[in-house]
Amino acid sequence: MIVAGSAGSLPSFFTVPTRVSIIVPTYREALNIPELTKRIDAAMRPTGHEFDLWLMDDPSGDGIDRVVAELGHSWVHLVTRTPPRGLGFAVLEGLRKAPGDILVVMDADLSHPPERIPDLVRAAEQPENHLVIGSRYAAGGTIDGGWSILRHINSRAATWLARLFTWVKDPMSGFLAMRRDILQRAVGELDPIGYKIGLELIVKCRCRTVAEVPIHFSDRALGKSKMGLKEQIRYVVHVRRLARWKYGELARVAEFGLVGLSGVVVNLLVVTLVSDQMARMDFAATARLNTAVTIAVLVSMTTNFFLNRMLTFGDKVRRSLRREYLTFVAVCLVGGVVNWWATTRLAVQWRDVFLGLQAAALCGVAAGMFFNYLGSRLFVFRSNPR
Repeated sequence: MIVAGSAGSLPSFFTVPTRVSIIVPTYREALNIPELTKRIDAAMRPTGHEFDLWLMDDPSGDGIDRVVAELGHSWVHLVTRTPPRGLGFAVLEGLRKAPGDILVVMDADLSHPPERIPDLVRAAEQPENHLVIGSRYAAGGTIDGGWSILRHINSRAATWLARLFTWVKDPMSGFLAMRRDILQRAVGELDPIGYKIGLELIVKCRCRTVAEVPIHFSDRALGKSKMGLKEQIRYVVHVRRLARWKYGELARVAEFGLVGLSGVVVNLLVVTLVSDQMARMDFAATARLNTAVTIAVLVSMTTNFFLNRMLTFGDKVRRSLRREYLTFVAVCLVGGVVNWWATTRLAVQWRDVFLGLQAAALCGVAAGMFFNYLGSRLFVFRSNPR
């Protein structure tokens, strides 16, 4: 960091070592704190940077306060938090409290190597880098060999979901560094869910350039992992909220489309099950067809209604369930007519085109879905009153 000097006493410009604050969220991590602080100290002392460590505890009740007191390091600060609890909230509070020019976030379980902090800091000091990630998947990055196939699949699936926002190799990393001026871009907007604060920062701090520093990711040696199904569900919810924040109404349209796709699956299952069951009961072919299709349409329409009510338009004002459902059915019936009209008209025009009928059908589906979305948005699930 370059600071202007006083005339006659100092050179016109001189270099002041950047102050580094390291934020570590903790919950029942007391066993790891002595080794963590030892390795941070060994890594940071030679750099000449002024540095401090902020342990944001949720609170654990595991004696972490006693451990920190026994260490006696003036640069280690323990903050016993109050609700709301959660890793994302802990990191966010730490980012606000820590005074550093460069802010580093890492886990307490030693899965992130403290020895790489200086490399992240050096990269974060470069003005072109908005965020720096300690990456398992960048060239030179490695992970411990004890990962199960399921854990690999979970990691890759979460990375795939993050492609909605960024193409960095390891967007799931919790080991990161950034300058305070970049953090200021998102003042009042950060609202993380779960443990993937890095993705929150990439999106809401509008990080166009993200550098990745290769690291070796180690499995924890002490304590117990907090990762589980609940955190994975929270991550999906987080991605959905970020998509709404970044893409606005387009994200809602995409959700509506995904719900519609689920309705297609439901329709196919129901029409198959009902038709097979009626065949065993020796119903006539025409009766089987008409009954199976009718029931399948009603069931898929009903599942679409409840999924849209709960997810796509879950933030809208609630009215009578019966009234909403009947209005939704009416909108979908009109949407079906729009689908039919568009398909038949285009099929006539494209009758000499290769796969013209199929192309017309796809256009009809798109037109019907768009009408259904507008109808649902305007008449079924109305906006909240101002």
